[in-house]
Amino acid sequence: MPIPLAPYPPLPPYAPPPNGAQSQVVCSGCRNLLLYPVGATSVCCAVCNALTTVPPAEMAQLVCGGCHTLLMYIRGATSVQCSCCHTVNLALEANQVAHVNCGNCKMLLRYQYGARSVKCAVCSFVTSVGASTSTTEQKFST
Repeated sequence: MPIPLAPYPPLPPYAPPPNGAQSQVVCSGCRNLLLYPVGATSVCCAVCNALTTVPPAEMAQLVCGGCHTLLMYIRGATSVQCSCCHTVNLALEANQVAHVNCGNCKMLLRYQYGARSVKCAVCSFVTSVGASTSTTEQKFST
């Protein structure tokens, strides 16, 4: 006599993200504005019952400051935790960073607005930046 297999446990009910993050999309049927929880792939309109596909989130990349692994994240995030070394990396948008050439090797360096200096990853030279016009620079041996 065959042994009946136990049914799979029921799926837990959908719970919106804990921070209540929502986004918007225009209904493909009646053109009403629909709200949906972040992470949803489609939304059913309560007015016309049209199923509207949610466009995929725009992705961005950064290199982990701890282990140099390339990380992908949803654009707009403020920080990203590396799954390899667990370092929490700041995810800066283009308008939150500035660029300067290294005072020694001329490599283009990226730094957060407000920083007083930036250390070159290639030659370890520290280039002063920011509001001060001082050109105090020094070379660190690492």
